[in-house]
Amino acid sequence: MIDVVVLFFLLGVTARLVGSDLRLPEALYETLSIYLLLAIGIKGGLELSRQPLADLAPEIAACMALGFAIPFLMYPALRALRLSAADAAALGAHYGSVSVVTFAVASAALARAGLPHEAHAALWVAVMEAPGLIAGILLARRADAGPTRWATLGHEVLFGKSVLLLMGGLLIGAVAGDVGIGPIAAVFIDPFKGVLALFLLELGLVAGGRLAELRRFGHVVLVVGLAAPPLLALIGAGVGMALGLSTGGVALLATLAGSASYIAAPTAMRIAVPQANAALSITAALGVSFPFNLVIGIPLYIELARRLAP
Repeated sequence: MIDVVVLFFLLGVTARLVGSDLRLPEALYETLSIYLLLAIGIKGGLELSRQPLADLAPEIAACMALGFAIPFLMYPALRALRLSAADAAALGAHYGSVSVVTFAVASAALARAGLPHEAHAALWVAVMEAPGLIAGILLARRADAGPTRWATLGHEVLFGKSVLLLMGGLLIGAVAGDVGIGPIAAVFIDPFKGVLALFLLELGLVAGGRLAELRRFGHVVLVVGLAAPPLLALIGAGVGMALGLSTGGVALLATLAGSASYIAAPTAMRIAVPQANAALSITAALGVSFPFNLVIGIPLYIELARRLAP
């Protein structure tokens, strides 16, 4: 059975396709996104408070290397699909970075399936945001896609909303611990899945609006959006196995590898690779890969992890 939060996403898509006037206020959308990023960070920080950070160094290094490698793996295939160098680099960067909402849905699906995972997994999300963006920028520069404003870009990547809130939440959770977070658990821990459902309703409306653009970009968007997630998830699952993660941990790392950023990446690529077609990347990431992962990908990655992990 499909997880209830995915049904909210499908409701949003349906509303857009039938021409409903359903809309979430922009201020509410921003509030929900801030809440989710902070809550995921705090959950990961609580686990960090319970164990030495040095023990997590191999996982951190592997996650960063995975995010950095994905654009380089995708770039030749994207060029073979006749994308320009700038578009191939930017699209690779979107898939090298990660989707925090896809991670949240996968975490909820694992809980529903009774599969525990490493409680510090939110740390993986935080450290995988930036390496893929940097790799995409390096690919674009190698192809002479234009000058890069490194100071502006560095500030956006390191202090943009998503990274800042995730890292801030991790730090707060790690410093405060269970005792400190206890008084606000009723706000940031208990209502998490309900808030996620509302956020997915809005993303369903956005993704439904992107479906009309599939004709504009043709088969390339469909090929990339549908093929990249499962192939990259296989690589992520392999890395998870090499790290000795739990079954749930392997499924989560596979999900992160197969996800694509539609928050941090578009902003960073507009700054670093202005020649790239931003609509192409966001349509593939949000209009195709995100729905695929929610409905088909996450259950597939969980089953993959069950078969691979001991």
